[in-house]
Amino acid sequence: MNSAGWRPEGVPPGDLGSDDLRSGDLGADELALRTLASADLPSAPLAERALAAGVAAGLERLIGLFRWLSPPSGLSLTATATLATLERGGPRRLTALAAREGVTQPAMTQLVARLQDTGLVDRVPDPADGRVVQVRITAEGRAMLARRRAVRAERVAGLLARLSPDEQAALAAALPAMDALANAQRDDPLVAQP
Repeated sequence: MNSAGWRPEGVPPGDLGSDDLRSGDLGADELALRTLASADLPSAPLAERALAAGVAAGLERLIGLFRWLSPPSGLSLTATATLATLERGGPRRLTALAAREGVTQPAMTQLVARLQDTGLVDRVPDPADGRVVQVRITAEGRAMLARRRAVRAERVAGLLARLSPDEQAALAAALPAMDALANAQRDDPLVAQP
């Protein structure tokens, strides 16, 4: 990283003109950076916006990789993310799950019903208010997540073997930052809002 912050490869500092936008020769990272640079976003300096654009583009690519790594199970990414949320955070109300996963409450109600029908979650009374129901992951739900993670880890190991030791070390060094980014979203649900 240079002293000005992250920049997409091939974009020299100060070169944020709009001519290349019209040429169609930009990669996704460069296009995102230039779009951010030309937008009227007074809240962050250009270096922070460039980093945000690079991270967002990288996450987009990682989502595609994540889908490829995940074994077929008949569950959507939202369903598996909901199970992982319940595994990490314990039982939650439907409204909290819907907000956390970025879906409507009716959509989450339908999803939880399907997960319950397959034995991956169940509904239990809220210990603080018996009139309220919480959703919790079952032992089968935990086992399914563990199986999916094991397959993904095996597939990632194959990909890591193709990388150089420096690239592997860079990924290892990035793990705490990736975790901090995920935790920042969990701590501030408004960050996830469009």
